[in-house]
This record gives sequence, structure tokens and C-alpha cells, in this order.
Amino acid sequence: TSITTNILFFDHTKPTEETWFYRLDMPEGYKNFSKTKPMELKHFAPAMDWWNNREEINADGFDKAKKFTVEEIAARNYNIDLCGYPHEEEEILPPKELIQQYQEKRASLNADIDRILAQITEILGIDLEEE
Repeated sequence: TSITTNILFFDHTKPTEETWFYRLDMPEGYKNFSKTKPMELKHFAPAMDWWNNREEINADGFDKAKKFTVEEIAARNYNIDLCGYPHEEEEILPPKELIQQYQEKRASLNADIDRILAQITEILGIDLEEE
């Protein structure tokens, strides 16, 4: 199960008046973190760079970094799921259109495979027309 994560920053030296939220996005090439692709310190580099020059960030219509006051958090009934992740809309096609797209993609892939196999057989000097 994919679990979205926000990083919360608190200052224990005084009463909390505001809290920064920062959304740590998946690094390029990662769908999620796992045993074989664990989270590493380098993945925090964007957040650490941002920390020294904090400003609100909105990416693709979603908050990536934002400051909230205690009052704003209380008004949300203390729900701290505040920096959302962009969601891809899933398009559900009618069956006929879905099948047509599949056939077009399959034909395109078959053409690519045939072209590559022709190059390989030419390089190897193999004539597939011979019996």
C-alpha cells in the first residue's frame, strides 16, 4: 500500500503559532520506497534546501510547501493531511474504444518488433525467406 507522507516541523522553544508542511515527492524513477529501493538521506535534499529559504510552494495546483496557523489547523478539526499529492485522473473508456486503442498499440509494437528483427537478421546474414 502506498502511504503519502508529509514532513512536519515543530519548534519546541516556544508555543506553536504556525507549522510548516512540506510534501516530499517520490524521486525520479521511484514509484514507492521499498526494501530494495529504500529512502535515503539524499532524497531529503530538496526539503533541506527549501528549509533554509522557506516559502510556500504550489505545484500543479497542489500545495507542496505551506505554512498553517494553529487556528487554521484547529478549524480543520486537527486533520493534518494538508499538502496534497497530485492525482492522475483515470479515464475509463467505452469497451469499443478501449479495444481499438489496444489494437493500435499492439500493431505499433508489432511493427517495431518486425523492424528490429529485420535489422538483426540482416546483421547476422540470415535470410528468413530461404527454405
